Amino acid sequence: MIRRRFRPLATALVALLVSTAAVTGATASAQAADPYANISGSGSTWSQNALDQWRRNVQSNYGMTVDYRGLGSTAGRGDFINRTVDFAISEIPFQLQPTESGAQPEKPTAGSYAYMPIVAGGTAFMYNLKIGGKRVTNLRLSGATVSKIFAGQITNWNNPEIQADNPGLAMPDRAIQRVARSDGSGSTAQFTMWMSKQHGDIWTTGMTSQFPGNVGATLQSGSLGVSGYVSQGYGEGAITYVEYSYAVKSGFPVAKVLNAAGYYIEPTASSVAVAMLKAQINTNSSSPDYLTQILDGVYGNTDPRTYPLSSYSYMIVPTVEGGTFTADKGRTLGEFARYVLCEGQQQAEQLGYSPLPMNLVQAGAEQIKRIPGAQGSVVDINKCNNPTFQPGDSLDNNRLAQTAKQPAECDRQGPNQCTTGTAGASDTDTDVTGSGSGGSAAGAAAAGTAAAASGGAAAADPAAVDAAAVGGDAVYDANGALVSGSVAGGRTAVSSPFTIPDPVWGGPQLLMLAAAMLLLGSIILPPVLSRRLRGGGRKTG
Repeated sequence: MIRRRFRPLATALVALLVSTAAVTGATASAQAADPYANISGSGSTWSQNALDQWRRNVQSNYGMTVDYRGLGSTAGRGDFINRTVDFAISEIPFQLQPTESGAQPEKPTAGSYAYMPIVAGGTAFMYNLKIGGKRVTNLRLSGATVSKIFAGQITNWNNPEIQADNPGLAMPDRAIQRVARSDGSGSTAQFTMWMSKQHGDIWTTGMTSQFPGNVGATLQSGSLGVSGYVSQGYGEGAITYVEYSYAVKSGFPVAKVLNAAGYYIEPTASSVAVAMLKAQINTNSSSPDYLTQILDGVYGNTDPRTYPLSSYSYMIVPTVEGGTFTADKGRTLGEFARYVLCEGQQQAEQLGYSPLPMNLVQAGAEQIKRIPGAQGSVVDINKCNNPTFQPGDSLDNNRLAQTAKQPAECDRQGPNQCTTGTAGASDTDTDVTGSGSGGSAAGAAAAGTAAAASGGAAAADPAAVDAAAVGGDAVYDANGALVSGSVAGGRTAVSSPFTIPDPVWGGPQLLMLAAAMLLLGSIILPPVLSRRLRGGGRKTG
């Protein structure tokens, strides 16, 4: 029998263990009693790195299963129209009146859908280039030069126009490999829209989701396909357009692009946030294109910190039941969308994107209410843990843009050139020679860094920035097919998905806590009781 003098100790420890078990048991019981219906979506690969991380988070924390296939924005919109998925992801709205040659109008049922922004980002130009056997990490390109490269008018890296953009580099005599998307793509649509509006005399094809086959480009499927091709050994001399996230994770640099203020800028979270201050958003809530974007103001933004090819990605959500979609699925979709708008935005910068500002989070929350079955998914803007705003901020405020640093002087168009690397090669400098001069890009935000609310800069997250590396464990052929190696452990864009910790505690974490408490009790309680018993025995003897 436990003696009276140490009965309180045992009682307290037992109470602690019981309460821990009760909490975890209640969590598990709640999840078992009211499980989330599985949902599925398809579409964009541009924003897939973010979406896949968020899917992992909600699976781990809430037992929520969200299936997603990155087939390209065009395929995703088609799947949504055919009602074979519960949501779609796209960088552009339904093409009701397509301008591209041969494209058929997309015909979603009127009133059956809504657009919800999920994340911002920059369409970047990832490249694989060496000079004298050493990797180049500080390439600069003007918009006209980029357009001429992808229009097939500039075909060699030593072209005078590329050399003019890079006064500190002796550009090599090497053919340019243009790598483009083979599938219908929101990335292609955004890129070609920018070229047609800013450099229409060079890019005469107009906006198109399907990259033209007459410019001699190597075509690959998906963002992983184009970035994976560039990152291989046979990709030396190659350049592609892809969301910044893929270059960051693959360990490869991106070109700094000349903006309207005369500075060459990298698509960091801060430079995208600054650029998107000039985005024109459809604010007519009765319009079928409500919340979609017009980017002309972004392209011409004269703020020196602007990255000109910045944009939003959208989730297309159903507003009526039908096909595979039910109200039960709507409950899951609403909760997932709420997570994306708030908690998910914390990780956007680490993943190579830029978080949404408050006005779009609030507008997105209203769109969630239109999803059948999602009426309980209420977003409290004052509790929404988003790095772009704090409670009490103005709707038009964006703290990430406010604290963005000015670019370094060596990033200004002219005879000088910064030595610092970009994206996944941010820790590797490239020496400059000739008329160029070195200089640290101290004024520009680096990949993976976040401006603090006080205006200071946070340290780079090691999960977001890989060291620069050539290729990886996996090896792909010239068509982008895996021929050897593992797709799980390499550094290439294809083989290295993001996995970063999520700050929210769910059922698995609570179960781990319970196990730890039980183990602690089993270790501590017996010796304590034993000593007490022996001590009591000696005193009574």
